[in-house]
Amino acid sequence: MMSYQYLLLVLLGLGVSAVEVQRPRGVPLSKRQFYEEGKPFTCLDGSRTIPFDRVNDDYCDCEDGSDEPGTAACPNGSFHCTNAGFRPAFIPSSRINDGICDCCDTTDEYNSGAACQNTCRELGSKEREIMQKMAEIAQEGFLLKQQLIQEAKSGLEDKKAKLAEVQVSKKDLEDRLEALRTVKETAEQPEKEAKERHLKAWEDEKAAIRLEKDKAKMAEVFLELDDDADGFVTVADLLSHSELDPDSDGSFTEAEAQGLLGGVDKVDTAAFESVWNNIKEKYVSESNADIPAPVETPQEDTREPDPDTDSEPYPEDDIPEEDDDDDEEDEDEDPDEGDYKQSPPTTQTQEKKDDDDEGTMPPYDEQTQNLIDAAQKARNEFDEAEKALREVDDQIRNLEKEISFDFGPGAEFAYLYGQCYELSTSEYIYRLCPFNRVSQKPKYGGSETNLGSWGKWTGPEDNVYSLMKYEHGTGCWQGPNRSTTVKLTCGKETVVVSTSEPSRCEYMMEFTTPAVCQEPQSLYPESHGHTEL
Repeated sequence: MMSYQYLLLVLLGLGVSAVEVQRPRGVPLSKRQFYEEGKPFTCLDGSRTIPFDRVNDDYCDCEDGSDEPGTAACPNGSFHCTNAGFRPAFIPSSRINDGICDCCDTTDEYNSGAACQNTCRELGSKEREIMQKMAEIAQEGFLLKQQLIQEAKSGLEDKKAKLAEVQVSKKDLEDRLEALRTVKETAEQPEKEAKERHLKAWEDEKAAIRLEKDKAKMAEVFLELDDDADGFVTVADLLSHSELDPDSDGSFTEAEAQGLLGGVDKVDTAAFESVWNNIKEKYVSESNADIPAPVETPQEDTREPDPDTDSEPYPEDDIPEEDDDDDEEDEDEDPDEGDYKQSPPTTQTQEKKDDDDEGTMPPYDEQTQNLIDAAQKARNEFDEAEKALREVDDQIRNLEKEISFDFGPGAEFAYLYGQCYELSTSEYIYRLCPFNRVSQKPKYGGSETNLGSWGKWTGPEDNVYSLMKYEHGTGCWQGPNRSTTVKLTCGKETVVVSTSEPSRCEYMMEFTTPAVCQEPQSLYPESHGHTEL
């Protein structure tokens, strides 16, 4: 049997006047025109037409369930709760008369016997309080936003003026740098020439010292080889020194010795000079032949004591056994090591020893030192000017970047630039630096993790400045790079409200700021029309 209900339509803003609108139970006012009593009813999906008395007869005739808006006959039907004093709502038709009060006006339990209380007025009152508080916050936030826009406008003008000023100073610095470059190069040329002269004089002096030492050594060797002191070094004298064997094949022949003497059997002191040049690298003095070369001490054996141990030696009981085994293995692996250690010093070592014997290069004379000091002063001044120019270039880049940045239609988000905001949870400290990066750091020690660097605004087309995207953070193990979406909501304060990780390595952060607050009246455009009660 068909049932009806009478509803009031309150026209807001025109006083309190009531109009009775008759329509089947469960039908919203917006669809009243499809349910005209006395006329055949056509299913809302257009699938069929039935007599009107079969509407709400507890039998499902339409595939879309539109013929049973007030009963539970159709599994896909929906019931409209008028909820006068609160918000209208739709519930699945399966909840009609199920003994549970779903509509605050109790209209869904008209035939179940459930003891429902109409709570719409109470819910409406609470919602209005919440909406009123939200409106107040939005109002205060919007006023702050206007202030931010004015400050951003003023700040933008200041930055543009600063940029122009810095660009002028850059030109002055460039001119000064070029002048100092000329001064530096002019001072460095005589410095270079003076240092080269000083070095050449020192090299000549060292060469003379080496020549004298070489002559003295040659005379000493001549005397050692001249066993019979007859004033000649003979083939027999050379054969007593097997280390002079030219091909080092273990057989030093008379022919080889004669070859070293220049093809003759003996040479005097004058002729010995050419022989000395051939043998001096190999010759071992008879006075040193029986003295073994000092054995090199392994580095690990000469390790300095740890200052933290009060210079006490490492306790023998604490020395790992593996070290001893390693030493034994090293000895077994290199049986010739001892022979190597007793070999004569290398040419490089001998040259170093000769350099030490020759002493250190003498200090520069006063004139040369004055040239060096003048050149160094010019270099220092040039380096300082170059550093100042780099700093100005950095300043220009930062100003140009900030001026061109998209801080919103009125640059209301500009105040966030260069700032950071934190949220502390039980495990982590989250840090949001708008237009820069998002990071996460363990609360009780550990390294910081980059959750993404500034990417772009990603809000919907009609509210693009409601979402920020931070991308290319630290990579997850066998996963993508971390990223963070920051949802901006209206608030009087600028604060990170919450963080979550809805998907692996993808973070969500809620951030309140007055910069997204809109004019309160624009929040409720429906308040200027009709409200169904």
